Amino acid sequence: MAEDINTDELDITDELIAERRAEEPGQTPSDMTPWMRPIVASIDVLNLWAGRIICLALIPLIFVMVFEVVSRTLFGSFTGWGLNELAMKIGLGPTLWAYDISRMTGGVLFMIGAGYALMRGVHIRADFLFRSWSEKTQATVDATLYLLFYFPAMLFFFWTASEYWLGAFLINETSMDSTWAPILWPARLAMPVGALLLLLQGIAELFRAFHQMGKARERWFTRFLPVYLILLAIVFVTTFYANMVPFDDWWDSIAGGSGLFAYDKPTIGLFMLGAMLFSIFVGFPISFTLIFLAFTFGSWGTNSAITFFLMTLQVNSTMLDDQLVAVPLFIFMGIMMEQAGLMERLFKAVQLMMSRTRGALFIAVLFVSTIFAAATGIVGASVTILGIMAAKTMNKSGYNVRLAAGTITAGGTLGILIPPSIMLIVMGPVLEVPVTDLFRAAIVPGILLAVLYMIYALGRCWLNPAMGPILPEDEQPETSPYYMLEVAGVIGIGIGMLIWLIIAGAKGDLAIFPLAGLLAPIVWIGFMFAVYKWTRKVRPYGFYFSDLWYEFFMGLVPPTILIAFALGSILAGWATPAEASACGALGSILLSLGYRKLTRTRLFDALIKTLEITVLIMFLVAASNFFGAVFSNLGTPKYLTELLLSFDLSVASMLILVMALVFLLGWPLEWVPIVLIIVPILVPLLDQMGVNLVWFAILVAVNLQTAWLSPPVALSAYFLKGVVPEWDLKDIYFGMMQFMVIQVIGLALIFLFPGFALWLPDFLSAEGSKGFFSYVAYGK
Repeated sequence: MAEDINTDELDITDELIAERRAEEPGQTPSDMTPWMRPIVASIDVLNLWAGRIICLALIPLIFVMVFEVVSRTLFGSFTGWGLNELAMKIGLGPTLWAYDISRMTGGVLFMIGAGYALMRGVHIRADFLFRSWSEKTQATVDATLYLLFYFPAMLFFFWTASEYWLGAFLINETSMDSTWAPILWPARLAMPVGALLLLLQGIAELFRAFHQMGKARERWFTRFLPVYLILLAIVFVTTFYANMVPFDDWWDSIAGGSGLFAYDKPTIGLFMLGAMLFSIFVGFPISFTLIFLAFTFGSWGTNSAITFFLMTLQVNSTMLDDQLVAVPLFIFMGIMMEQAGLMERLFKAVQLMMSRTRGALFIAVLFVSTIFAAATGIVGASVTILGIMAAKTMNKSGYNVRLAAGTITAGGTLGILIPPSIMLIVMGPVLEVPVTDLFRAAIVPGILLAVLYMIYALGRCWLNPAMGPILPEDEQPETSPYYMLEVAGVIGIGIGMLIWLIIAGAKGDLAIFPLAGLLAPIVWIGFMFAVYKWTRKVRPYGFYFSDLWYEFFMGLVPPTILIAFALGSILAGWATPAEASACGALGSILLSLGYRKLTRTRLFDALIKTLEITVLIMFLVAASNFFGAVFSNLGTPKYLTELLLSFDLSVASMLILVMALVFLLGWPLEWVPIVLIIVPILVPLLDQMGVNLVWFAILVAVNLQTAWLSPPVALSAYFLKGVVPEWDLKDIYFGMMQFMVIQVIGLALIFLFPGFALWLPDFLSAEGSKGFFSYVAYGK
């Protein structure tokens, strides 16, 4: 039953991971071919320790970035008071080294951890077809694609990355885009090392596939291996040492004479796009598929030298992207917040507050999921914990199962949209739009969807009270005779004033003295707690704050502070998304420590899970950037743009077609490949049509929420079914589909009224902006 689930044993952070391996690293089946077992075990252990060691780099990464923020902020406060000399003496001020150290550390993290992620089975694949095959068929397909795609791609990557690193090492190359000008070869060393670890882990995965396909098929593959190695060696030599074996000349004479491969570059790009779609749907890990296809079609359409240069350039650019450093830090922050147990505490308090209202549990689920969407952004965590907390009480109170399942899964998906959304952080560089603008633009649509969900759930309860009955009297809390005064005091005055102080502090409006912006909210919290204790003791005229307000306060205020300072500092321009993510990560550690939930085991578990999800996303970012660079170099995006523009469709019609494409792709695919592969192809078309890319990004983000609620992938359904086994999967699907319709309505509103997305960015960046409703109705 759901209430018997131990949340500490749930792995709820791997929402993007299709197949996490259950066996321990180094363990091999006893019936595996004897000579393969020690090879597989040794490679597994090597990558295990590589992952365990490199994940620890997150800790210094957090402190380096927090030091930069604190040092710069205090320096500004001291100089504002004329204490320049004192600030300089104690070493305050903007640092030159923190920026480069942080972005290089983030890049090294995902490159060195890539082999560990493959060993743990966390590289993403579109497996909705793959999982329907038998185990032997899956293993045969995997082995074939490892030989066809993986090993050539990783071998070329390793060799090219080694040459790239060696070049930087020999001339002691320094960074040209930084005042500090650090030496680059130490960070670039992560590229060939990471590629080598991936290459070795591929051998272990190939042997596992051999074992799973059965002895008969294994014999055929092992007999073919010597021939394969010879062919791979020939391809390698002819690629990198063309003078030794003039294979290119032979090929050109054969292929050129027949005219079979004589296509122009845009057409080759179309072949590349078709091969990519076919290969992805076969079910092989997407990152390695993209790398191989980019190598192959890039070399065909241009030449191998340009293709290899694009490979190293794109991977290096991804490693040094200062915006993408925020990805692992926000992931870590979310995992630590989940471990602190604040979600359960807040849910219980809101449930008791609304206990005399029909649909109280729906309100509690949606309120808590909205708050924690801004704190964690981890859909799997939200859906799983909400299922554990709400299902038991919903069943006991006679709530409608389908509406309950839909509310939980839809509320959990808000984390993909409401900042700090990992998807928006990844989408910013793809669209070449500041992540800050995307965060600002996503807040109102996120709240809009939460409100639409709540209106729908409560409306159904109003039309049919049996769907969400009032909680039993034995579960309703004891309150004072002035319950509504309690509500007004806590929500209207206490929490409202706290949020205003935090926002004002983040914007610098409270800079009366150094650290005033931080101290003022803390003083107000102390005042609220003192008032709470005083009313409990004195009870003036019978009024007091009941116990549920303490639970509500302790569940809401800590994440609110963390959200406001992390997200508020981004929106106000006080810190970059990467800096704010570091502050949020440190704050989540302190919160876990304050709630006595922090142990060495839990901290390390959070670090290793952060590494897994980070590698999954970042390696796909690098691979898709390489694929996109080759695709663009072939001229196909320009060709497609001209072709689509020739249809002479209006901007609205074209956007409707694009949104329909994204919606359909969201059924079989996750958001990661859609954002990183499909969206970049559309960017030239959008630029030509003059579409606001911030607005477009929010449309895509809202659209992609459907990926969490649409079968056959619908991971939210499986997370919920895992903790509420008594709910039928069919009922969960029907519940989700109702809220997917609500998402489409929300998408239509944002499409028809762009002001829902564009008002807040305009309001925060320009004084005298129109009010919200006039902006939505009439625009600027």
